[in-house]
Amino acid sequence: MPEYPIINKKTGETKELKMSVDEYSQWRKDNQDWDKDWSQGCASFGEVGEWKDKLNRKNPSWNEVLKKVGNVPGSRVKKN
Repeated sequence: MPEYPIINKKTGETKELKMSVDEYSQWRKDNQDWDKDWSQGCASFGEVGEWKDKLNRKNPSWNEVLKKVGNVPGSRVKKN
């Protein structure tokens, strides 16, 4: 179940809610003084794009593995 860090816009109080997306949407409508605490849940600039390269940097031969899998009949791995 997702956790939502929230902050009270008037008092600055913070908490975390653990509920479904639908429940959170309704809770937001019912509690206008509260908002998502974006400082707790945003990715920093340094993380952008890194997820694509992590596996290849840790395992330089990963692209070779993908090429071999791509050559197997019926494979759904895209060939570049």
